[in-house]
Amino acid sequence: MDADLSREHEQLLEFLYACPVGLVEFDAMGAITMINPHAMKHLLPVAGMRDPGNLFAMLEGCAPELRNLLADYPKERGGICEGHRIAVDMAARRSGKDPKVLACTMIKLGPNRAMATFSDITVQVAQERRLKQSESWFGSLIAAVNDYAVLSISADGVIEGANAAFARQNGCAAGDVTGVPLDQIVSVTPGSGVMTVADQLRLAERDGWYLDESWQVRGTGERYWCQRLFAVRPELDDRSAPGFFVVLRDVTRDASDTSDLRRMLLFDHLTGAANRTHFLQLFEREQRRWRDARQPLSLILLDVDHFKSVNDAYGHPTGDVVLKQLTQLCSATLRPSDLFARLGGEEFAVLLPDTALMQAVAIADRLREAIEALVIPVAAGAVRITASFGCATATDACGTVDGLIELADVQLYAAKHGGRNRVHGQAHRSVEA
Repeated sequence: MDADLSREHEQLLEFLYACPVGLVEFDAMGAITMINPHAMKHLLPVAGMRDPGNLFAMLEGCAPELRNLLADYPKERGGICEGHRIAVDMAARRSGKDPKVLACTMIKLGPNRAMATFSDITVQVAQERRLKQSESWFGSLIAAVNDYAVLSISADGVIEGANAAFARQNGCAAGDVTGVPLDQIVSVTPGSGVMTVADQLRLAERDGWYLDESWQVRGTGERYWCQRLFAVRPELDDRSAPGFFVVLRDVTRDASDTSDLRRMLLFDHLTGAANRTHFLQLFEREQRRWRDARQPLSLILLDVDHFKSVNDAYGHPTGDVVLKQLTQLCSATLRPSDLFARLGGEEFAVLLPDTALMQAVAIADRLREAIEALVIPVAAGAVRITASFGCATATDACGTVDGLIELADVQLYAAKHGGRNRVHGQAHRSVEA
């Protein structure tokens, strides 16, 4: 009997270690009790100098939300997340390859026991992106379908014509909008990372197409969820004027489900700041805009000083409260056009379109002062924190996404090394507390 059990145990181990999917078993605090080689292959390069014996520590830099997903799961056992996507490094695009993406499925096995699987879906994500592009192009070819409103737009964004479906969808006749700028018909709500209609047309001109969706308002005042495809209008001959087609589709959606999905895809689970993936996508978009139009573009990296001591002294729940309060404070202090993002752990970033270095340093110092003045009440009393900041601005010598992140990180390290609670800017004297 003992021999049979031993053999079954050996076979189970053989399966776990030969399994082509990464498997990790861990406790409620993230301490790893079992990890197979496939998981080690994916996770150890991500961990860097972090504790390789703790799953949450290894992934703190790219998926800090996993710890909170497990802690917030109300049941004693069950599925916590399935296929949760993790962008595992910020410099993957440097070589021109698709960034590496892992899919994580996490299951709670008991009060203090959980298991996660990890698989590389980089190729799948790249294929999805290409399929989405193809789908968008096919969508631009079905202008005669009644469900699709189509506008013909001049090169400078003025409506030249509209089909009958536009009148049914938006409650205004084609003649009423002819000669009207598109941005007076298609509404864009200002906010972090939201592009103007002119920006969307510019991206369509550069890439051939651009797909977006948001709430729109009919002539009757009714709101509806609108998918929009901006496509370059084909030039049939030398006399054809350059311009665009805009295809507008009225989409029925479950507001709560879609909002939840949007939050999961774009925002950090704990703090509500933009997540790492969303930040990188918008950063790349703004970098291309800087490259094409040479409007200023700056970046701030900030890191909470001695945050580990907060967790050690008060516990992780209090540390979570600190990060939430910091996010609320910074988001309220920044401009609507700025993007505040959590990169991992206690490290955050601020993307500043149309902002030169001197202004970025001033914004960083305003954030530094606000954080220093923040008092966070907790059960054990009150917690006060400070943060260090590094600023960088796009230049001809350093204008790539990776280059700006690296430069801002160097400045952040200089602020830490210089005494913390201060701002360092590229080619700029530090602003001390």
